[in-house]
Amino acid sequence: MADAEPTQGRIEVSDEDAKLVTLARSSRVRTGAVEGAAVRDETGRTYAATTVALSSLNLTAIQAAVAAAVASGAKALEGAAVSTQVDAIGDDDLAVLRELAVAGAVVVRAGVDGQVQEIVAL
Repeated sequence: MADAEPTQGRIEVSDEDAKLVTLARSSRVRTGAVEGAAVRDETGRTYAATTVALSSLNLTAIQAAVAAAVASGAKALEGAAVSTQVDAIGDDDLAVLRELAVAGAVVVRAGVDGQVQEIVAL
């Protein structure tokens, strides 16, 4: 999976993880949601989702993306990304990702501008 390499203040990610960042960011922008997320399953399929904030249902973007993947038959996750304004990925989000993560999987946290802020090993 991706190894973080700072390049003049920027964190570099693999092409596959960069695609997840793009999907997460574009989902957030398209819907105007607080967060956007994308995950990649064990077959390379990607799933994107945004924050769900209904009176009867609340999901983070990561939880929604994982739910979409699982509902489509994913058995494991190779990577994830989230586009957000928060300074850290929540414990609940990390727990749901870790439940399905393959060895070496990471989650990339990017700002709303798409710039990678952090890479967390799962």
